[in-house]
Amino acid sequence: MFDLKVIHSVLSQLEEERGIPRAKVLEAIEASLATAYKKEYGKRGQIIRATFDLNTGKTDFLQVKVVVDPSQVAMETEELAEGDERIRYNEEHHIMLEDAKMIKKGVQVDEEIIFPLESKADFGRIAAQTAKQVIIQKIREAEKVSVFAEFGKKEGDIVSGQVQRMERGNIFFDMGRASGILPYEEQIPGERYKQGEKVRMYLTKVEETPRGIFLRLSRAHPKFLEKLFAIEVPEMASGTVEARAIAREAGSRSKIAVFSNDPHIDPVGSMVGQRGVRVSTVMSELGGEKIDIIEWSGEAEKFVEDALSPAKVESVKIDTTANTAMVEVAEDQQSLAIGKGGQNVRLAAKLTGYRIDIKSTKGEAVASADGEDTEEETRTA
Repeated sequence: MFDLKVIHSVLSQLEEERGIPRAKVLEAIEASLATAYKKEYGKRGQIIRATFDLNTGKTDFLQVKVVVDPSQVAMETEELAEGDERIRYNEEHHIMLEDAKMIKKGVQVDEEIIFPLESKADFGRIAAQTAKQVIIQKIREAEKVSVFAEFGKKEGDIVSGQVQRMERGNIFFDMGRASGILPYEEQIPGERYKQGEKVRMYLTKVEETPRGIFLRLSRAHPKFLEKLFAIEVPEMASGTVEARAIAREAGSRSKIAVFSNDPHIDPVGSMVGQRGVRVSTVMSELGGEKIDIIEWSGEAEKFVEDALSPAKVESVKIDTTANTAMVEVAEDQQSLAIGKGGQNVRLAAKLTGYRIDIKSTKGEAVASADGEDTEEETRTA
């Protein structure tokens, strides 16, 4: 009925390579065989169990009956009133205590009495097919666990995948042992992808679905920028230089505040690299996205001032209660401080966490940003 060599080989492989104990697989096979037997030959209410001998390949089927006391049950024809907690007696499922005592001495209520069931000549094919299905299912489950573990370790890191298809603005990727999705909102605006093209992305989440493991990807996430720098900057990979804050408008411009744990290492210089090669490599990966690198400072005024670079700031006043920064700039620095469409001040606000209000040295309110929107205010004469 069964090819025992194949079964032993598969069980050993599942145990050694996938970490599934053979006892668990055997238990699942027996449960499935019992279910298949009951479906083919069983009666309503029957409890059927199967025992499969790995040495001989023989399967025995047993019917289990639960011992009950007459006070616990209502006969099948008897009507149960509301609130009556007795169970409905089923001769295929239950056995009365007095009858059970005739079979086994000292038997107690709720114990199980086991009866052998006759083997069916034509059940061999069904049993073999059932065992095969269980093993296949166990392999799939093990594969899912393995893939989840593999990509779970990569969550929050950069992964690569090949473009599979595009659907409603979303891009689906072949990630090898799993599928990934790059949602429209996580793409860099203006980027175009070809089928089969290999793309690097940030793995934001590993999801377990009925159809397998699914990976949620991003190229717009601020952490993608940080991880790309970690690849190019050894000081960052080692932890000597770290990114303390990132503000990003994907595909357009980013600001990153870095700090060095070693006073002898310049964090900004490390990120830029000799002749700007390191930052240029990252910019190229992001389709030419401009990147401002500043040194993080624990002094709020200094941090806000540097965050507004390339603009030169005259003064910064911090209101910790309102969480705002009042920044004064010369007239010729206003456009630089604000940036195109308010982008520079908006990113500076995101980076520092302060609402930034910019005014000219003449006291005119110029612009304000809280990291979300920028409002350019009318100048006063």
